[in-house]
Amino acid sequence: MTTSEQITAFRVDIPQADLDDLAARLAATRWPDEVTGTGTSYGMPLAVVKRLAERWAGGYEWRAHEARLNEFPQYTTVIDGQNIHFLHVRSAEPGAVPLLLLHGWPGTVAEFARMIGPLTDPRGHGGDPFRAFHVVVPSLPGYGFSGPTTEPGWDSARMARAFAALMARLGYERWGAAGGDAGALVGRELGILAPPGLIGVHLLQIFAFPSGDPAEMASLSDADRASLTGATAQFQEKAGYQKIQQTRPQTLGYGLTDSPVGQLAWNAELWTGWGDYADYLDVDTYLTHVSIYWFTRTAGSSARHYYEDARSGAGYRETPGKVATAVAVFPEDFRTIRAFAQRSVNIVRYTEFDQGGHFAYTTHPDLVVGDFREFFATLA
Repeated sequence: MTTSEQITAFRVDIPQADLDDLAARLAATRWPDEVTGTGTSYGMPLAVVKRLAERWAGGYEWRAHEARLNEFPQYTTVIDGQNIHFLHVRSAEPGAVPLLLLHGWPGTVAEFARMIGPLTDPRGHGGDPFRAFHVVVPSLPGYGFSGPTTEPGWDSARMARAFAALMARLGYERWGAAGGDAGALVGRELGILAPPGLIGVHLLQIFAFPSGDPAEMASLSDADRASLTGATAQFQEKAGYQKIQQTRPQTLGYGLTDSPVGQLAWNAELWTGWGDYADYLDVDTYLTHVSIYWFTRTAGSSARHYYEDARSGAGYRETPGKVATAVAVFPEDFRTIRAFAQRSVNIVRYTEFDQGGHFAYTTHPDLVVGDFREFFATLA
């Protein structure tokens, strides 16, 4: 792995010309038709996407959200030939645990905006000052402000190696990691890599499936069984985005990079639960994520992450990992079935929540922060 030891301060500052270009493209959108009465069965409903686009074009203020991002110290560095952007917020509390936070797709570093304060300053947020964290929040290679990847091979395992190098470069000798969605794939690979100093990994999902062992199936809970015909089956039926990103990311990139509404609708598939939960999440939060993809032109390069993992098996392979791992299970999400996951993951904590979904970092930050504190307190 080649590295550049230089760490450079970074500030988000999208040129006004890019904002003007976005406004012009939104105004000139050519809308498709749809079959009346089909709901979300064919994909994102026209009315939902129009409503999101109308907010993006008028009412949503990028500069306000840009300013909020810039409240966090940000940096870039080069690792393995790739630019890596990251937020780095240190706690004032002695003994704070360094924690690497890994976003997913179609998320960005902004997923953790509501968690950084409680994690780094628990005293100021009604928490125990002895359970504080220094946080490092990178943009995954190929995503957002890290910019496009420039060569093949950037799968979840390579990202894990790069982030282990980042934590070492920052001088952290003992640290934890956490991730959801694509970040959970990278986190799983960190558990396999087990770099020096990694004390534990907290994941929102472990994507593991039946082995065919009858004893394994007999051990499942009623909730586990229901998920196999519910959320998991629904995901496999509707996740067309995943199949295309695993196979034809370059072709996809042309449309998403040229059409903001195309980018808007594509990213909204997973964000809105296939369009069924369009009001589930704060619209401006979603528009901040999609704006970052748009302004950085990383639709195609983020999709390449799926392509690389599909070929290497990274993020899904059952190579045994020894690092202590916690799993947070939310009811409106892909359900991690412990009997399947523990074949290759050292699960020491498995917490089921009664509310929340795939984007729990954004929708239920207090629940996740609490679980972080409980888990890492046992490892520090």
